[in-house]
Amino acid sequence: MDDGQDAVLRLLSARRGHFVLESGHHGELWLDLELLCLRPGEVRTLAVELAGRLRGLEVDAVCGPLIEGAFVALMVAEELEVPFTYTEGRADPGAQGLFPVRYTVPAGLRPELPGRRVAVVNDVINAGSAVRGTVADLQTHRADVVAIASLAVLGESASRFAREVGVPLVTLASLPNAIWSAPDCPLCARGVSLDRLA
Repeated sequence: MDDGQDAVLRLLSARRGHFVLESGHHGELWLDLELLCLRPGEVRTLAVELAGRLRGLEVDAVCGPLIEGAFVALMVAEELEVPFTYTEGRADPGAQGLFPVRYTVPAGLRPELPGRRVAVVNDVINAGSAVRGTVADLQTHRADVVAIASLAVLGESASRFAREVGVPLVTLASLPNAIWSAPDCPLCARGVSLDRLA
């Protein structure tokens, strides 16, 4: 394990149990990401390292999903000296199945996107709901997504999605993790009740 991975892991507060993720998947790992930026200096150090790994991709804007992902993205944008944008997540009432949350760039920022080479930067990617939604909305507004970056990646979903959209996945830490659709969840099959998050 390298120093970057160790530094990221020290900032993450994790719980084990049976959880429903924003994507609709079930998993046994929950990260309390609202605690990530309690020590912004430590996060900034990691954001600087992440920015360094993006530097060769000629990024000319950074976009991050609210909430914690946008904080990391803002630090990366500052380090790269490029504009920063963000997306906001809202439940899509018409959505069926997985990925029921839609992420959109605020209307006032949309004119800044066409033709820009954008890196999507998040805090941690698991199923990838926020990143998928952010990439989709950026493409709608004719931005050229050139990279997906994150302090940490859990499992294989992020790698698969980056391959699907044809961009590199840049991360400081990678951890194994399993998630399942509800019908395939082994925890449900064993009768393990869902944990409450609030």
